[in-house]
Amino acid sequence: MTIDLRKWLLSLPRRYKRLIQVQADIALVLLALWLAFLVRLGVEAPLAPVFSHAWLFAVAPVVAVPIFVRFGMYRAVMRYFGNDALIAIFKAVTLSALLLALVVYWHREPMVNVPRSVVFNYWWLSLVLIGGLRLAMRQYFLGDWYVASHAIPFSMRDDGLPRVAIYGAGAAGNQLVAALRMGRAMRPVAFIDDDSSIATRTIAGLQVYKPKHIQQMIDQTGAQEVLLAIPSASRGRRREILSTLEGYPLHVRSIPGFMDLASGRVKVDDIQEVDIADLLGRDAVPPRKELFERCIRDKVVMVTGAGGSIGSELCRQILSCGPRTLLLFEHSEFNLYNIQIELEQRVRRESYNVRLVPILGSVRNVSRLLDVMRTWSVDTVYHAAAYKHVPIVEHNIAEGVLNNVMGTLFTAQAAMQAGVENFVLISTDKAVRPTNVMGSTKRLSEMVLQALSCESAPVLFGESEAVHRVNKTRFTMVRFGNVLGSSGSVIPLFREQIKRGGPVTVTHPNITRYFMTIPEAAQLVIQAGSMGQGGDVFVLDMGQPVKIAELAEKMVHLSGLTVRSDKNLNGDIAIEFTGLRPGEKLYEELLIGDNVSPTEHPMIMRASEEHLPWDAFKRVLAELFAAVEADDYVRVRQLLRETVNGYTPEEEIVDWIHQQRRIEPTSSRH
Repeated sequence: MTIDLRKWLLSLPRRYKRLIQVQADIALVLLALWLAFLVRLGVEAPLAPVFSHAWLFAVAPVVAVPIFVRFGMYRAVMRYFGNDALIAIFKAVTLSALLLALVVYWHREPMVNVPRSVVFNYWWLSLVLIGGLRLAMRQYFLGDWYVASHAIPFSMRDDGLPRVAIYGAGAAGNQLVAALRMGRAMRPVAFIDDDSSIATRTIAGLQVYKPKHIQQMIDQTGAQEVLLAIPSASRGRRREILSTLEGYPLHVRSIPGFMDLASGRVKVDDIQEVDIADLLGRDAVPPRKELFERCIRDKVVMVTGAGGSIGSELCRQILSCGPRTLLLFEHSEFNLYNIQIELEQRVRRESYNVRLVPILGSVRNVSRLLDVMRTWSVDTVYHAAAYKHVPIVEHNIAEGVLNNVMGTLFTAQAAMQAGVENFVLISTDKAVRPTNVMGSTKRLSEMVLQALSCESAPVLFGESEAVHRVNKTRFTMVRFGNVLGSSGSVIPLFREQIKRGGPVTVTHPNITRYFMTIPEAAQLVIQAGSMGQGGDVFVLDMGQPVKIAELAEKMVHLSGLTVRSDKNLNGDIAIEFTGLRPGEKLYEELLIGDNVSPTEHPMIMRASEEHLPWDAFKRVLAELFAAVEADDYVRVRQLLRETVNGYTPEEEIVDWIHQQRRIEPTSSRH
């Protein structure tokens, strides 16, 4: 019955709701005035004031209601009734009481006096009645009539909602509690906070527990999840908190950071899984403005592979630096459409004065690249287009070589011919002593730029020896490890496997990887690209490598589950080791040699590494492309071994065409 009444009231048109509020306020004003007389005169004749001061009872609503309207008391939505509305009620009731006092003063009757204390009583009684009714109605419409505290016996009733504890009893935590109570999808039952001054106290009806009392909190409240409401905490601090929570059977999730909240991208009740960056505990270094904007502000910037994970984040970061024009060069129509729509919405929302130009094209089409760069007079190119999935490239060697090596060669040569000032290649730690085709092709891409940087007037690949091109382009390369959330990243795979109930598959118990967030990587790439003199290989500080098996265990624990193993046969999720995939290494490196020097940025280092002269390198490229054209993958591997320092493939060639051609002669004899 109560629920039906609530639904009926909520479904009424707005004008009817306002009419009900006005009628209720009139009744409350009259009630407050009558009670004011009773408090002052006693209850011997309770109806006497109504007859002796009928004129005052008629005037009070006429004075009060217009003031209530003027202060917006009928514009507030009951379910979102907050502090601002309470302040408005205080001001409106106070002003109405003062005006009523003036009316009493002007309307003096010798035979019927109004005691002065009646006005004061009327004021505080109106505050209690009018404000109290609104607070009560807010709780009624929220459907939250009881305080969720273990001190109240019936608060442990099972209403079918997941019971959650909020880590952080500050402003974000309180907003989250209000949002959860309104949404009716979860039931907040407790706060957890490090502040000893509020421990054991009650906030918003919930008891606050210290982190060392989490097990007690679970036992008393039946909490099943913990929601992190600490958006301003550093990643190092969040990692400490997650380490504390990992030992309890609680599913840990979080609310977004302040920047996401402030930008309007998310709301405080947009609960999400724990950011893996929090597990790493790595705090990003704020970008240096002079480096960040040097190659972008008021310039024409082109990003190849603009729809990929790194390319799209580069576009987002570049947009905030004030380019004149941003060219989105992408061969996937779907990816190009997605990033175009996203950036156009941001341009409109934030009123950026920038022209976005989405261009379909391949980095293997040199004439298309040259046309684009010349037509828009490109100043800076960020070359992010590449195939990077190690096993897939290992099975498709030709495409890996053509896209990664030829694509970089053609893009760099087009930049030279078009007079581009700055060219930045996005490289990878897999280019260091690679065991796979992807890594070796990315090292060849670096070597293309290194060789070109040493030439002031080179003869370009594929052109006549009589044609020398003036090189005014500054080539730089930026090398880093895995980025969290990129296409092919292991993190989304682990989440999906945990959601399905396991097993979680890891290739090897000792495999390690460097990790960095996509925004941090993009910021550092832009800053590194501003520092080079030409031919520089920059290496980003990736922190400490992470064991993938340990990362998988942490994700299982923070999902409120346990790992099934020989020591815990009754665990929830098993971790299975599937063996290294083709071309995969146990660990990655960032440097080929030890010759590294610091730069003006603490997270960026400069590596000095060997490369071939341009004329000799062109001959290698010609042989490599000819071998690919002939599907001679044995020769391709031989050339990669001879050219790329440290390239040591550990398996047989697994390219699909190569394998099929080896099978066909045998099968044709049967």
